[in-house]
Formats: sequence, structure tokens, C-alpha cells
Amino acid sequence: MKTAIVLHPGREKSLNRRHPWIFEGAVAKLVGQPHKGATVDVISDDGTWLAKAAYSPESQIRARVWSFEQNEVIDDVFFKRKIQEALNVRQQWLGASNTNAYRVIASESDGLPGITVDKYADILVMQLLSAGAEKHKSKIVNALSTIFADHVIHERSDVEVRRKEGLEPLVQTHVGELPASVTIEENGLNIEVDLVAGHKTGFYLDQRKNRMIAGALCKNKRVLNCFSYTGTFSLYALQGGAQSVVNVDVSQSALATSQRNIELNFSSEEQSKVSHIKEDVFELLRTYKERGEKFDVIVMDPPKFVENKRHLERAARGYKDINRLACELLSPQGTLLTFSCSGLVSQDLFNKIIADAALDANTQLNYLQRLEQDSDHMIASSFPEGAYLKGLVCIKRN
Repeated sequence: MKTAIVLHPGREKSLNRRHPWIFEGAVAKLVGQPHKGATVDVISDDGTWLAKAAYSPESQIRARVWSFEQNEVIDDVFFKRKIQEALNVRQQWLGASNTNAYRVIASESDGLPGITVDKYADILVMQLLSAGAEKHKSKIVNALSTIFADHVIHERSDVEVRRKEGLEPLVQTHVGELPASVTIEENGLNIEVDLVAGHKTGFYLDQRKNRMIAGALCKNKRVLNCFSYTGTFSLYALQGGAQSVVNVDVSQSALATSQRNIELNFSSEEQSKVSHIKEDVFELLRTYKERGEKFDVIVMDPPKFVENKRHLERAARGYKDINRLACELLSPQGTLLTFSCSGLVSQDLFNKIIADAALDANTQLNYLQRLEQDSDHMIASSFPEGAYLKGLVCIKRN
């Protein structure tokens, strides 16, 4: 044992349940002088070996587990095996799906903490958010290039959360030449993805099945798509026969991409059913309320409102406000599809927020269906934090 972290008494319980995080307060002492990203043994206070983990001296998550097998070597073979296993599972579950874009690696849920990889046609976009992932970057790229021959491999680690690990945000292409955008296929639709400046790795793959659910509810309906980004809920709404669709977002570039997506898929007559409004959603909803506007279907898919527990109360107020306004804008028996992608907002809390929003709007909602991230964004039973996206299909009863 060259380098190790030794835990305080009782702090091995989460590891015995295979949870992959070891927090700063759990560490009693270091053995040796591990550097950032180094693989260390994790030892209980009584000397029992527990796991192999990546050490991160600047993060509150002091180590992230690579393996619970004592003889495991964290090398090229390890990463190739783990990535191939993750791909095999996706291919099994997505085999019948009509798409060429999906999440290949879902970080801790695939036993690869801090590593996210999304596939857009023949382009892989990865984010490396932990010290261990950064340490083994060359191994990860080598494994991806071996398994996904002839794919471009691009890194979009341009997120501030890397600073918590003592890492700088960065963007770089490792294999091939990156185009500015790529057009993917999803359930009979063509969708342009901005690989350079798009949100996350470029697109919200996690909403795929929820877009299908939304589209099926839109026949002959007036649809309001809030925080519309590049308009994919609207594509499904038109595909489902919507009477009209309004996209609202503060980003002109996102709305421009939305317009191109509409043009890629629909005739001039169908395109005329769609309008794009560059506006703050909160302000526009208030304006619509004052005008007495009504919609049959409202999609409320805001960005993450909360990054840490200190902001949770403020975020809850924001979610409540927009959903209260949505309730007031719904026509009788109208449908609200509402989401939160904030991991710190639990399903129970989200349910309460929506219930309080309906109460303040002096209306009654019935929950018809719970929604969650699509199956390629898998959730390990030992890592409930992987369940970040939650949503509800609601119907207005009065």
C-alpha cells in the first residue's frame, strides 16, 4: 500500500453500500503523499481495505471510487472494459430507439466518476469533471477512439464546477476535426446540435422520451414552450399535430437554431404555426396573464435553478412562481408538463412546489404521470444522486 486514505470510525458505512463518494470530513489521515487525481486505497479505521479511489485534495468530495475490487488496476484495460460495458447496456436498451444520439457514459452510474460522454452521430463529446478523470484523460481518449473508430472526440469541460476539483475549465478536440454543428436523428425528426456553444455537451438528450410524451398530447392544441432552447419539444408538438406553438427563450441564437430545426422537418404551412419570442419567461408569463391569454399545453423546462443547498429556498420560490403563472395560463382541462433538472430538488419537494403553485393559482391539478431522464442516463442503485431530472404531467381540473 503506497498511498491511502484512512477513514474515521463508522465512515465506511456508505462505502459498504457501494456509494462512490468519500467526503473530506470522513478522512482521518493520509498515508503517503498522493497527488491530485492519484489512485489511492481507502482503508477503514480498523485496517479493512474498502476501495480504490481517485484522490482530490481540493474538493469536498475528497475521493471518488474507481473500484471495489482490491486487485483492480486502473489502467487502459480498465477504461476500455468499463466504457465497452456501458456501451453494451445502451445498445441493448436503445436498440429499438430511432436515434443516433445518446449518452454513452453517465459518470458515477457507470462506475466512471466525473466522466460524461455523449454520442452525436459520429461525434463524441465528453466532460471530465473530477481530478481522477483529468488524471486519466489520455487513457479515456484512447479507449474511446478504440471502441468508436472514426469518431471525432471533443472535450467540453468548460464548466465552473471543475474549479472545485482544482481544475481549470477547458475545451479541446482530441481526435478528428470538430464541425460547428451536427444534425442528429430522433424519432423521425432531424435536430441540429450546436457542438461549440450548446448547453451541456450540446443538447438535452435526457428529455428524449419526455418529448415523445409531450408530442402525443398536442393534437389540435395551442402550445406554449417555455425555456424552449433549440425548440425540440416544439418539434414533437408539431409532429403530434399542434394547432400552434410559441417558443420562448432569452437566447436569440437558441431561437435561431429552433427556427432551423423547424425548417428541417416541416412544410411552409406547418412552419407558419410556430412563433419565436426572445423574452424572459417570468416577465412574458406575467404579460400573458394580464392579457388573459390561454394555452392548452404548457411545457415548463427551466435550466437548473440551484447549484448548492444555500440557494435551495430561493430556487423553490422560482419554480413555484413560474408554475403558478403556468397554472393561471392553462385553459380548463389543459395540460402542464413541468420539470426540474436540479438534483438538490427531490421528487417530494418538487411535488410540493407544484401543489403550492396550484393552490396559489386557485386551481386544482391532477398528476397524471411522473417523468424522469431517459434510460441512457442510467441511475445506479448505489448512487441515488444520479436521479436529477424529475417532471410531472398535470391536468387542470378547474
